[in-house]
Amino acid sequence: MIDELNKPGVREAMPILASNEGVWEGWYRYYDASTGALIDQHRSRLICRLFTDEGGVDRYHQTNYYFWEDGRTETRDFPAWYENGRIWWDNDLIKGWAAHMQPDDFGRSTCLNWVRKNEPGIYLYEMIQNNDARTHRARTWQWFRDGICYQRTLIDEKFITPDWQNFTDHSAPKN
Repeated sequence: MIDELNKPGVREAMPILASNEGVWEGWYRYYDASTGALIDQHRSRLICRLFTDEGGVDRYHQTNYYFWEDGRTETRDFPAWYENGRIWWDNDLIKGWAAHMQPDDFGRSTCLNWVRKNEPGIYLYEMIQNNDARTHRARTWQWFRDGICYQRTLIDEKFITPDWQNFTDHSAPKN
């Protein structure tokens, strides 16, 4: 029997995820898998937060801000919880998980899997690779529809600040 009081929390069990806490800015670029053609691109700002709620549950909450050059914007919230070595999402848009890749001798990689609730037959795998300094990361999404990869998203991001609590800039990223 596992002693519940001695179970590691999210920061101990998922140090790569914990090192990503803060504000990230970058680009999302979507490509057609069969032609390689660029389908869409937009700037992004992500605010990644870790905290323990009043019930003692470790939580992860990510807010994504998207900015297109034509002036469109979108905000998406992804509240999650930590349980059994993974971060879990289950909201109106997605259901899935995030976990450290095993093995990863260098401690740079995280893997995610989720389904889009409003798009039957679609699932994604995401790979996140951080540099050793945790100042830049690259993310790749592989989109599958009915078992066939139809789209890829490449995301390049740089770390802005670990101080998400005091970050108040809601304008589009400059770079």
